Parts: sequence; structure tokens; C-alpha cells
Amino acid sequence: MASKILIVEDEQTLAAILADYLKHAGFECHLIFSGEEVISWIRKNQTDLVILDLMLPERDGLDIFRELRTFSDVPVMMATAKVDEIDRLLGLELGADDYICKPYSPREVVARVKNVLRRTLKSGVDAQDSVKDKFCIDEKAMIAKFNDQSLPLTPAEFKLLNHLVRLSGKVLSREQLMDNIYSDGRIVTDRTVDSHIKNLRKKIQVIEPDCDCIKSIYGVGYRFEL
Repeated sequence: MASKILIVEDEQTLAAILADYLKHAGFECHLIFSGEEVISWIRKNQTDLVILDLMLPERDGLDIFRELRTFSDVPVMMATAKVDEIDRLLGLELGADDYICKPYSPREVVARVKNVLRRTLKSGVDAQDSVKDKFCIDEKAMIAKFNDQSLPLTPAEFKLLNHLVRLSGKVLSREQLMDNIYSDGRIVTDRTVDSHIKNLRKKIQVIEPDCDCIKSIYGVGYRFEL
């Protein structure tokens, strides 16, 4: 079955050319030209990779990416005309899988898409197998187990752990984590997330003292990995 690529690009001619190259390489493509439509489309449709332009009408690409990472770990390639190194690092630290600067060669993008899909598929399988060996999470019952032992978690801690495990290997900002834990829009500080992380680590380490599965990423947030 062909992999499905979502191209989010307001330059319609460029998007159509890129889609033609990807289709010729054996991919299925869907095009979106406005930032406002992206999240609702992804929630309703399956896609294997997103090529996301950062400079979009109606909604900024980084804002879209942050919300996307609160519910999906689909690979994302960010595309932009910006060449400033700070923008490049910001995109990668938030968990982007690749970064392409305009003007780009459609052939190069096709090659990068293939590499990202190959890499994320392998790392995703390896990481999930490792996580499943250690963690068992029942979302409906809100029960979490580590090494077959129950973790006594508060509702906020359960949501946090579930989100980190589901997006294992991805760097998640404190803002992303707060949005996931407190979906009612209440105002909380970065310290609230840090406190939950501290408690989670303690409860995990009661079972396995040397476990360091929740990594701090300086200046950004956290990453879950085993």
C-alpha cells in the first residue's frame, strides 16, 4: 500500500509540482493550502508524513505543529524560506523529523521523504517494542503498569505518562504537555509540569531505581525513551 503524504503549502503551483514528483515515486498525496484546515483534516484522515510549510495564511506552521504533537506522532518535514539557524534549531527541537529550506529541489524532497519514512518506521518499531516490554497503559481504565507493577498515579500524572509514552522518542515542550494534561484551558505554569515529571520519575524509580526514561531537554521540555 502506498504511503500517504499530506502537503501543506500555500503556494499552490509549488505544491502541485511537489505532489507530481511524489506521485511519480509511488506516494499518494493530499494538498492543503490554508493553515486553518490542517488539524481538523489530520484528525479525520490517516497520513504517513506531513510536509508542513511554516509561513501559512490564517495559521502559523509552528503553531499547527505544536497542536499536532499533542495528539499525533506522524513524521513532519518542515519547509520554509527562512534560513536563520535559530529557526532551524527551533523546528528540530520541537520534534520535527526533517527541515527543508526553499527553494528546494522536488527530487531532493522525495529522497528526504523516503529517508524519513524509512528511519521513523524502524525507530518507531524498535522504540515501541522496548516500551511495550516495560510499560502497560490502559487508557479507558486509567491504569498504568511498569514492569508488571501498578503505578499509583494521579489523573494528571496518568495523562502525562500516557502522552509521553505514546510519543516516545519525540521532544515535547512544556506547553505541549500542559495542553494535553489540562485540556480545559486553565492557566498553569511550567513548574506545574516539572512537578508532575518529578513525581512520575520518583514513582517509576520506586520500581526500578536506575530507570531514567524521562529525559530533560534543556530549554525545551522532555523526551520519553527507554
